[in-house]
Amino acid sequence: MKRKREMEKASELKSAVEELSLMAIIIKPDHHHHHDPNHDNDGDDGHNCSDGHPAATIPTRPFLHVCSLVVQILDKIGPTMAVLRQDIIHNIQRLEAQFDVDPSLYSNLVEILKKESKEGSSRKRDSCSKALLWLTRSLDFMCSLLQKLAKDLNQDMEQAVEECYNTSLKLWHGWISSAAFKVALKLVPDNTTFVGLLKPKDEANDEILKEDMQALISLLVPILQDIHATLRLYGLDRLKAT
Repeated sequence: MKRKREMEKASELKSAVEELSLMAIIIKPDHHHHHDPNHDNDGDDGHNCSDGHPAATIPTRPFLHVCSLVVQILDKIGPTMAVLRQDIIHNIQRLEAQFDVDPSLYSNLVEILKKESKEGSSRKRDSCSKALLWLTRSLDFMCSLLQKLAKDLNQDMEQAVEECYNTSLKLWHGWISSAAFKVALKLVPDNTTFVGLLKPKDEANDEILKEDMQALISLLVPILQDIHATLRLYGLDRLKAT
Protein backbone atom coordinates (compact mmCIF):
# COMPACT_ATOMS: atom_id res chain seq x y z
CA MET A 1 0.00 0.00 0.00
CA LYS A 2 2.87 2.38 0.83
CA ARG A 3 4.43 1.89 -2.62
CA LYS A 4 1.04 2.52 -4.23
CA ARG A 5 0.57 5.79 -2.33
CA GLU A 6 4.08 6.93 -3.26
CA MET A 7 3.45 6.18 -6.94
CA GLU A 8 0.18 8.13 -6.82
CA LYS A 9 2.13 11.20 -5.61
CA ALA A 10 4.84 10.78 -8.26
CA SER A 11 4.67 11.98 -11.85
CA GLU A 12 3.73 9.51 -14.58
CA LEU A 13 7.37 9.50 -15.68
CA LYS A 14 8.68 8.60 -12.20
CA SER A 15 5.99 5.94 -11.78
CA ALA A 16 6.90 4.43 -15.16
CA VAL A 17 10.60 4.39 -14.20
CA GLU A 18 9.78 2.50 -11.00
CA GLU A 19 7.61 -0.04 -12.84
CA LEU A 20 10.22 -0.51 -15.59
CA SER A 21 12.93 -1.06 -12.97
CA LEU A 22 10.91 -3.98 -11.61
CA MET A 23 10.31 -5.31 -15.14
CA ALA A 24 14.04 -5.19 -15.91
CA ILE A 25 14.76 -7.40 -12.89
CA ILE A 26 12.20 -9.97 -14.07
CA ILE A 27 13.33 -9.94 -17.71
CA LYS A 28 17.09 -9.91 -17.07
CA PRO A 29 17.68 -13.63 -16.24
CA ASP A 30 16.64 -14.78 -19.74
CA HIS A 31 19.43 -12.73 -21.31
CA HIS A 32 21.99 -15.14 -19.88
CA HIS A 33 20.13 -18.36 -20.53
CA HIS A 34 21.23 -20.17 -23.68
CA HIS A 35 18.84 -22.62 -25.23
CA ASP A 36 19.88 -26.26 -25.22
CA PRO A 37 18.29 -27.91 -28.29
CA ASN A 38 18.66 -31.33 -26.64
CA HIS A 39 16.74 -30.28 -23.54
CA ASP A 40 13.03 -31.03 -23.32
CA ASN A 41 11.35 -27.78 -22.30
CA ASP A 42 8.17 -29.36 -20.93
CA GLY A 43 6.01 -28.50 -23.89
CA ASP A 44 7.83 -25.33 -25.00
CA ASP A 45 7.10 -24.80 -28.68
CA GLY A 46 10.74 -24.11 -29.57
CA HIS A 47 10.54 -20.38 -30.28
CA ASN A 48 14.06 -19.09 -29.77
CA CYS A 49 15.90 -15.97 -30.80
CA SER A 50 18.35 -16.15 -33.68
CA ASP A 51 21.27 -15.89 -31.22
CA GLY A 52 20.12 -19.05 -29.43
CA HIS A 53 18.32 -17.31 -26.58
CA PRO A 54 14.73 -18.24 -25.73
CA ALA A 55 11.95 -15.67 -26.09
CA ALA A 56 12.16 -13.09 -23.29
CA THR A 57 9.93 -13.14 -20.26
CA ILE A 58 7.49 -10.23 -20.59
CA PRO A 59 5.73 -9.77 -17.23
CA THR A 60 2.10 -9.02 -18.03
CA ARG A 61 0.94 -6.85 -15.12
CA PRO A 62 3.96 -4.50 -15.01
CA PHE A 63 3.94 -4.12 -18.81
CA LEU A 64 0.25 -3.22 -18.90
CA HIS A 65 0.72 -0.78 -16.03
CA VAL A 66 3.49 0.99 -17.99
CA CYS A 67 1.12 1.16 -20.98
CA SER A 68 -1.53 2.75 -18.72
CA LEU A 69 0.99 5.36 -17.59
CA VAL A 70 1.77 6.09 -21.24
CA VAL A 71 -1.95 6.80 -21.77
CA GLN A 72 -1.70 9.43 -19.02
CA ILE A 73 1.30 11.03 -20.76
CA LEU A 74 -0.57 11.01 -24.09
CA ASP A 75 -3.47 12.77 -22.38
CA LYS A 76 -1.12 15.71 -21.79
CA ILE A 77 -0.46 16.01 -25.53
CA GLY A 78 -4.20 16.49 -25.90
CA PRO A 79 -6.83 15.61 -28.54
CA THR A 80 -4.14 14.83 -31.15
CA MET A 81 -3.56 11.53 -29.39
CA ALA A 82 -7.25 10.63 -28.89
CA VAL A 83 -7.32 7.80 -31.47
CA LEU A 84 -3.99 6.36 -30.35
CA ARG A 85 -5.12 6.62 -26.73
CA GLN A 86 -8.29 4.63 -27.45
CA ASP A 87 -6.29 1.98 -29.31
CA ILE A 88 -3.92 1.59 -26.36
CA ILE A 89 -6.79 1.30 -23.86
CA HIS A 90 -8.58 -1.26 -26.04
CA ASN A 91 -5.40 -3.34 -26.42
CA ILE A 92 -4.66 -3.19 -22.68
CA GLN A 93 -8.21 -4.42 -21.95
CA ARG A 94 -7.85 -7.26 -24.45
CA LEU A 95 -4.65 -8.51 -22.81
CA GLU A 96 -6.07 -8.03 -19.30
CA ALA A 97 -9.09 -10.16 -20.21
CA GLN A 98 -6.81 -13.00 -21.38
CA PHE A 99 -4.60 -12.61 -18.30
CA ASP A 100 -7.67 -12.95 -16.04
CA VAL A 101 -8.51 -16.33 -17.60
CA ASP A 102 -5.42 -17.84 -15.92
CA PRO A 103 -3.28 -15.25 -14.06
CA SER A 104 -0.64 -17.83 -13.14
CA LEU A 105 -0.08 -19.07 -16.70
CA TYR A 106 -0.45 -15.70 -18.39
CA SER A 107 1.75 -13.77 -15.97
CA ASN A 108 4.21 -13.94 -18.90
CA LEU A 109 2.83 -12.36 -22.11
CA VAL A 110 4.85 -14.84 -24.19
CA GLU A 111 2.48 -17.59 -23.01
CA ILE A 112 -0.37 -15.70 -24.70
CA LEU A 113 1.66 -15.50 -27.93
CA LYS A 114 2.35 -19.24 -27.72
CA LYS A 115 -1.33 -20.03 -27.17
CA GLU A 116 -2.50 -18.01 -30.19
CA SER A 117 0.34 -19.32 -32.35
CA LYS A 118 -0.73 -22.92 -31.65
CA GLU A 119 -4.37 -22.03 -32.32
CA GLY A 120 -3.51 -20.19 -35.56
CA SER A 121 -5.30 -17.07 -34.31
CA SER A 122 -2.32 -14.68 -33.92
CA ARG A 123 -3.13 -12.66 -37.04
CA LYS A 124 -6.86 -12.26 -36.44
CA ARG A 125 -8.10 -8.69 -36.06
CA ASP A 126 -8.83 -8.91 -32.33
CA SER A 127 -6.00 -11.24 -31.29
CA CYS A 128 -3.98 -10.60 -28.14
CA SER A 129 -0.84 -11.00 -30.26
CA LYS A 130 -1.87 -7.96 -32.33
CA ALA A 131 -2.75 -6.10 -29.12
CA LEU A 132 0.82 -6.62 -27.86
CA LEU A 133 2.24 -5.62 -31.25
CA TRP A 134 0.37 -2.30 -31.32
CA LEU A 135 1.07 -1.55 -27.65
CA THR A 136 4.77 -2.04 -28.37
CA ARG A 137 4.61 0.30 -31.37
CA SER A 138 2.81 2.91 -29.27
CA LEU A 139 5.61 2.67 -26.70
CA ASP A 140 8.13 3.07 -29.55
CA PHE A 141 6.42 6.35 -30.44
CA MET A 142 6.38 7.64 -26.87
CA CYS A 143 9.99 6.60 -26.30
CA SER A 144 11.08 8.40 -29.47
CA LEU A 145 9.24 11.57 -28.39
CA LEU A 146 10.79 11.54 -24.92
CA GLN A 147 14.24 11.01 -26.47
CA LYS A 148 13.76 14.17 -28.53
CA LEU A 149 12.52 16.20 -25.59
CA ALA A 150 15.31 14.97 -23.30
CA LYS A 151 17.81 16.45 -25.77
CA ASP A 152 15.98 19.78 -26.09
CA LEU A 153 12.91 20.76 -24.08
CA ASN A 154 12.52 23.92 -26.14
CA GLN A 155 11.99 22.32 -29.54
CA ASP A 156 8.79 22.72 -31.53
CA MET A 157 6.28 20.18 -30.16
CA GLU A 158 4.25 19.82 -33.35
CA GLN A 159 7.37 19.05 -35.36
CA ALA A 160 8.70 16.65 -32.70
CA VAL A 161 5.41 14.70 -32.51
CA GLU A 162 5.18 14.52 -36.31
CA GLU A 163 8.77 13.30 -36.73
CA CYS A 164 8.31 10.62 -34.06
CA TYR A 165 5.03 9.50 -35.62
CA ASN A 166 6.67 9.29 -39.08
CA THR A 167 9.46 7.03 -37.81
CA SER A 168 7.26 4.74 -35.71
CA LEU A 169 3.50 4.36 -36.14
CA LYS A 170 3.13 5.81 -39.64
CA LEU A 171 5.16 2.90 -41.07
CA TRP A 172 2.32 0.56 -40.09
CA HIS A 173 -0.78 2.76 -40.33
CA GLY A 174 -3.11 2.91 -43.32
CA TRP A 175 -3.66 6.19 -45.17
CA ILE A 176 -6.86 7.01 -43.25
CA SER A 177 -5.11 6.86 -39.85
CA SER A 178 -2.16 8.83 -41.21
CA ALA A 179 -4.41 11.53 -42.68
CA ALA A 180 -6.38 11.82 -39.42
CA PHE A 181 -3.15 12.18 -37.47
CA LYS A 182 -1.94 14.93 -39.81
CA VAL A 183 -5.10 16.95 -39.16
CA ALA A 184 -4.93 16.37 -35.38
CA LEU A 185 -1.32 17.62 -35.26
CA LYS A 186 -2.66 21.17 -35.29
CA LEU A 187 -3.99 20.56 -31.76
CA VAL A 188 -0.60 19.72 -30.20
CA PRO A 189 0.19 22.06 -27.27
CA ASP A 190 3.31 24.23 -27.32
CA ASN A 191 6.42 22.82 -25.65
CA THR A 192 6.14 25.04 -22.54
CA THR A 193 2.60 23.79 -21.85
CA PHE A 194 3.49 20.14 -22.45
CA VAL A 195 6.69 20.23 -20.36
CA GLY A 196 4.77 21.97 -17.57
CA LEU A 197 2.15 19.21 -17.61
CA LEU A 198 4.81 16.48 -17.41
CA LYS A 199 6.34 17.88 -14.23
CA PRO A 200 5.01 17.06 -10.76
CA LYS A 201 3.20 20.05 -9.25
CA ASP A 202 6.04 20.79 -6.83
CA GLU A 203 8.84 20.42 -9.39
CA ALA A 204 10.25 23.45 -11.22
CA ASN A 205 13.63 22.08 -12.37
CA ASP A 206 13.87 21.20 -16.07
CA GLU A 207 17.06 19.18 -15.50
CA ILE A 208 15.26 16.81 -13.10
CA LEU A 209 12.55 16.29 -15.71
CA LYS A 210 15.19 15.50 -18.35
CA GLU A 211 16.85 13.05 -15.95
CA ASP A 212 13.48 11.31 -15.44
CA MET A 213 13.01 11.10 -19.22
CA GLN A 214 16.49 9.67 -19.71
CA ALA A 215 15.98 7.14 -16.90
CA LEU A 216 12.73 5.97 -18.49
CA ILE A 217 14.33 5.73 -21.95
CA SER A 218 17.35 3.75 -20.67
CA LEU A 219 15.01 1.20 -19.06
CA LEU A 220 12.35 1.09 -21.78
CA VAL A 221 14.53 0.76 -24.91
CA PRO A 222 16.07 -2.66 -24.03
CA ILE A 223 12.67 -3.99 -22.94
CA LEU A 224 11.13 -2.90 -26.27
CA GLN A 225 14.04 -4.55 -28.10
CA ASP A 226 13.28 -7.81 -26.26
CA ILE A 227 9.59 -7.58 -27.13
CA HIS A 228 10.30 -6.80 -30.80
CA ALA A 229 12.66 -9.80 -30.95
CA THR A 230 9.92 -12.00 -29.47
CA LEU A 231 7.33 -10.67 -31.92
CA ARG A 232 9.74 -11.50 -34.78
CA LEU A 233 9.94 -15.09 -33.54
CA TYR A 234 6.20 -15.37 -34.01
CA GLY A 235 6.19 -13.62 -37.41
CA LEU A 236 4.21 -10.65 -36.10
CA ASP A 237 6.66 -7.75 -36.35
CA ARG A 238 5.82 -6.70 -39.93
CA LEU A 239 2.03 -6.73 -39.72
CA LYS A 240 0.28 -3.54 -40.87
CA ALA A 241 -3.06 -2.10 -39.79
CA THR A 242 -6.05 -3.77 -41.47
